Amino acid sequence: MKEKLHKAESQPLVSIIIGNYNYDRFLSQAIDSALNQTYRNVEVIVVDDGSKDNSREIIASYGNKITPILKENGGQPSNYNAGFAASKGQIICFLDSDDIFQANKVAKIVKIFEFSEQIAWCFHSLQLTDEKLNYLDIVTTKNYTSRQCDFRELIKTGRIPPHLPPSSGLCFRRTLLEQILPMPTTKAMPGSDHYVKFMAVGLSEGFILGDDLTLQRIHGSNMGTLRSDAKKVRAREYTYTSVWVKQQFPFFRKFANKLLSVATWLGWSTGNNDSENIQVIRNYLSSTSTIEKIYIYLHAIYYYLNYLRQPN
Repeated sequence: MKEKLHKAESQPLVSIIIGNYNYDRFLSQAIDSALNQTYRNVEVIVVDDGSKDNSREIIASYGNKITPILKENGGQPSNYNAGFAASKGQIICFLDSDDIFQANKVAKIVKIFEFSEQIAWCFHSLQLTDEKLNYLDIVTTKNYTSRQCDFRELIKTGRIPPHLPPSSGLCFRRTLLEQILPMPTTKAMPGSDHYVKFMAVGLSEGFILGDDLTLQRIHGSNMGTLRSDAKKVRAREYTYTSVWVKQQFPFFRKFANKLLSVATWLGWSTGNNDSENIQVIRNYLSSTSTIEKIYIYLHAIYYYLNYLRQPN
């Protein structure tokens, strides 16, 4: 009896939450990669965000192998909220439906969390591929070496941590996500994981894992850094993230101000023609002190001048 109890405790339930919107051509591969993990104690939750293609027929074909959540379109943050609310796992892994988990991903993640109770998040490197899963010679998680990390002081003092991976490289203890989700949502920013991962590293110690445990598929303009409008997208993401951080975690106000300064200079660098972003920034500044406004604008000017000095 004691052996069975020990085994159950050492094999925590892991919830894999797959967010999908109109990716029927990739969805089956994502679901299969979650179901075929070498670590068997998993539940797979597929959140369909109002797809108009054949995604829901594909989801239905899996029957009781997965937990389906069919909702109206609300964007990635709303997928996080819905998937997490339906989950039961002690560990949560997110997966975009155009990406694929390596078969040993969950097993490696569980070992990291077992290493120390102080580790509440584990982020890992990803291998970029083309649409047909051919490996690309592009690296977005540069210099990732496996190590325990603590970025809490950076966030508290208003500094942005080193590059963190996208959604399919993010894993959390449930106890940490309970402090972050549900998160605010808006259709003005349908896709962003910044709030979740920034607040996670602000609230707890974690682990950066250098292993490429996810294949991130690059197709069309799905990857922000390769988009022609990447600066505009990042400006919108940082603007709303700064607002949400200020509202939900006022003790991270300095960090929220730093995000807004980055969003401001990004807006300037693209012509400052995003009227909605401009209005959100104005609303944010209306509730800040004069000293904070000076801080935000001085940093925005500093970043913008550095941008202008860069060679074309």
